Amino acid sequence: MYNDNPTLNIQTTNKTIDENKQGEVFFQDKSVDDADKKRFYIESYGCQMNFSDSEIVASILAETGYVSTRNMEESDLILINTCSIREKAEDTVRKRLRVFDKVKSNRPGTLVGVLGCMAERLKKKFLEEEQLVDMVVGPDAYRDLPNLIAGADDGERTVNVLLSREETYADINPIRLLSNGVTAFISIMRGCDNMCSFCVVPFTRGRERSRDAYSIVAEASNLYDKGFREVTLLGQNVDSYKWSAPDESESVNFAQLLERVALVHPDLRVRFSTSHPKDITDEVLHTIAKYENICNYIHLPVQSGNSRVLKLMNRTYDRAWYKERVQAIYRIIPDCAISSDVITGFCSETEEEHQDTLSMLEYANYSMSYMFFYSERPGTLAARKYEDDIPLEVKKRRLSEVIRLQNQISFKHNQTDIGKTFKVLIEGDSKKSDQEFKGRNSQNKMLVFPKKEGLKPGDYVEVKVLEATSATLRGELVD
Repeated sequence: MYNDNPTLNIQTTNKTIDENKQGEVFFQDKSVDDADKKRFYIESYGCQMNFSDSEIVASILAETGYVSTRNMEESDLILINTCSIREKAEDTVRKRLRVFDKVKSNRPGTLVGVLGCMAERLKKKFLEEEQLVDMVVGPDAYRDLPNLIAGADDGERTVNVLLSREETYADINPIRLLSNGVTAFISIMRGCDNMCSFCVVPFTRGRERSRDAYSIVAEASNLYDKGFREVTLLGQNVDSYKWSAPDESESVNFAQLLERVALVHPDLRVRFSTSHPKDITDEVLHTIAKYENICNYIHLPVQSGNSRVLKLMNRTYDRAWYKERVQAIYRIIPDCAISSDVITGFCSETEEEHQDTLSMLEYANYSMSYMFFYSERPGTLAARKYEDDIPLEVKKRRLSEVIRLQNQISFKHNQTDIGKTFKVLIEGDSKKSDQEFKGRNSQNKMLVFPKKEGLKPGDYVEVKVLEATSATLRGELVD
């Protein structure tokens, strides 16, 4: 998987995904009672799963007695939750570590820890070569944070990057970081069994395991009771979700889990990310069509439109299979929006094969895409087996062509919405004006519209679209 979980639902189509998206996260304001407590500061990079993991980390630290801060200068513990999906993401983390090192020099005793995928992949380098960190913690070792912090306080460089076949953190109630109080993530599974040749995720996050279905439904119910109105079910490949009771009295697949979460309340919207083309079933599609509160939006990464390249990528489907899945989505859910991930310049890709990717964009009529040029990751099958033989300037030129075409498709896609009225969940103020609200429709499109007295984030409203760009719809409230 090459970042099948797009960062924070970014819905821009005129640039590649910002894998360096920084999340300065916190969970509460300081109070008088917090005066003597230690403070932690955490930044998150990469996919939605990393941001979800940071919420688990915050909960574990809170149980240990830490409180959060948005000011790293006053923190006793600085954590960075990392992404290894591209070299640029790793370079950004190294730059941030040098910034943190300056904070440490000005505040003796401050600890710095690296979490997540880079921790797993570069543990030795961080601890022995760069010596910029006090602890290195892999995605399955967050429960061990109190022990690792204690060891680092005693002057040790501590590490736990052991992968687990059981850990799902199902019993930990995440603390919602930088929450808007309306939308939230729920992790339903961890790890990945899809050995895509370009991807490090199976090596950094371990084997696939699904979380107890009852704990997922309970978390969704709890979020609704707290005022949240939308949840996104997260997994590297949600369609392979499969949970069985310990006594084997029941089993739950992804379609059944979707239905259970949808039944929590009709006003709780349900999204999910990410689907794998080889695993998404008609049962899932019919479940989406059955429930109005399951959003009509599917992120279905294609990566390449050419069958030979897909085979090299070990995606386990070909062009014809992918096109059939697209046909099924539009047949069963006619007003569904589909988005995708695209990689240009994979090993040995020809110009003709690149044209197949462009034609797939048009065929699938993606509402938006996350677009990258190929970045070789050490340790992957592609790095071991294939030559990274496409010149960088060719990769970038092909990427520019993909972006240009997707912009055109997205613009046309949004233009067809002018005059239509959508049910929109208000998420908060628009970025440009506190006189306007922003919110998404079922198809995951962002709508901006003037405020009206009495409305607030978390409310559902009807909005008629008046104009559209390639990324945003603008409209007006309809009674």
